[in-house]
Amino acid sequence: MSSSAMAPPLPSGKRASLTVNAPASLAAAAGILGGAALLGAAVNPKQAALYVLGAALGLVLYHAAFGFTSAWRVFIADRRGEGLRAQMVMLAIASVLFFPVLASGALFGQPVAGNVSPAGIGVVFGAFIFGIGMQLGGGCASGTLYTVGGGSTRMLFTLAAFIAGSAIGSAHLHWWTALPSLPKISIIELWGPWTALAVQLAVFALIAAVTVVFEKRRHGRLIEAAPPPRQGLSRFLRGPWPIVAGAVALALLNFVTLYLAGRPWGVTSAFALWGSKIAAAIGFDVASWPYWSSPARLAELNGSIFNDITTVMDFGIILGALLAAALAGRFAPVWKIPLRSAVAAVAGGLLLGYGARLAYGCNIGAYFSGIASGSLHGWVWLVAAFAGNVIGTRMRPLFGLEVERVKLTGC
Repeated sequence: MSSSAMAPPLPSGKRASLTVNAPASLAAAAGILGGAALLGAAVNPKQAALYVLGAALGLVLYHAAFGFTSAWRVFIADRRGEGLRAQMVMLAIASVLFFPVLASGALFGQPVAGNVSPAGIGVVFGAFIFGIGMQLGGGCASGTLYTVGGGSTRMLFTLAAFIAGSAIGSAHLHWWTALPSLPKISIIELWGPWTALAVQLAVFALIAAVTVVFEKRRHGRLIEAAPPPRQGLSRFLRGPWPIVAGAVALALLNFVTLYLAGRPWGVTSAFALWGSKIAAAIGFDVASWPYWSSPARLAELNGSIFNDITTVMDFGIILGALLAAALAGRFAPVWKIPLRSAVAAVAGGLLLGYGARLAYGCNIGAYFSGIASGSLHGWVWLVAAFAGNVIGTRMRPLFGLEVERVKLTGC
């Protein structure tokens, strides 16, 4: 399964013949190692470790082509559910790892807390427009970062608009939080970790089963992935990886994030920080926004971005994906972008950024990490964002964007 923002998968034979892009590989490796060394000296060793962890996430996302956006689109449009089933595997593993630890409040002596947020009108609306933005922008939060690192020039438009939308959402967030909302609800606290885990695993299994039923009803069978062009060590280093391997790796790396950062993986709070710093630099009174009123957030706004955990992990994701693309021989940016596609990228990015702020996170912070934390908000986000993806998928042809469908013969 390829990400919507990347070039279509190459035929197996051609992909196998691609050689490693040595300059890009060396540049990415130097950026990862050198950046870690600088962060270790300028900030602390833990910040350096989180940066390298981000690079590992980027490499996994690229090599497994783990796209949330494309997975939802092909199920909506063509009822192919491999990507959704992989997401359920990822969530199941993460829940098994997270629930007992979050119930105890510590991991190997390190205090930890989950991503548990309120669920109200702002969350529903924010997740819904985020879902539309996923399909117009061509990626989610993690998808935008790893496809930029992988060489997608179109996604630079999405990322820039994503950052702008996040800043605007930060300025408006207090309006939305004043609307009716449920409080923070953790099913771990509500039911206990083991009952909550059993219920959550049952829901994952049900969702996976539903995708199987719909896929077989549409295609008569489950669609099999194309045979990999590489095997063994070559496949491990250069990809492509099975998507389920990506699901397992992402769950494990999120658990490592929980240990190192004291909270699960997130992406978009850094975009709000970057956008707000840019807004402040051009004259906006950002410090007066209620979003930045708490001492901790004000310190983030006034401090270096390299002190921010999410920022260094996001930078790591980009470089990790660059390394993966270079090793795969697929780092080859294309600078000619159709106007309609660029317009969709900007519109989608604005929706992504604004929606993520309203919804207390994105497909990572709210969906992946929220559900893995037992937050009711994560499930509300999933339903609203999926509905937005349905609308966004139907809008894609208006901008000349592909909606992938499989043509089967002999079935």
